Amino acid sequence: MGEGVVEGDNRLAAEEKFLAKVAKLSDLVDYQEGSVVSRTLIDKKAGTVTLFAFGEGQGLSEHTAPFDALVYLLEGEAEITITGKPLHLEEGEMVIMPANQPHALKATRRFKMILVMIRS
Repeated sequence: MGEGVVEGDNRLAAEEKFLAKVAKLSDLVDYQEGSVVSRTLIDKKAGTVTLFAFGEGQGLSEHTAPFDALVYLLEGEAEITITGKPLHLEEGEMVIMPANQPHALKATRRFKMILVMIRS
């Protein structure tokens, strides 16, 4: 994670807390003005599931990841740039960011998303 990212609960405790329980994803992470907040729900060898809340104007600078990742917007609006191509996402939309391709995220309006990364 980058600078300005606030990590949520202890990862193992978070996984156990939600096992076999109903939860509303958008209620599991809160906005913090001027920050990007994250909360890991699953962290396994096979992959991760992480919730994020981005304050308006906040983002993650361009970077790469060694695995494919699915981003699904729970609320708000985001611009996700993948290999120089800007994509505008709104609530209920998703995109798959390919492994080893540069990507960046920015909140055009504050947003919450779930990131599912599958490790190969």
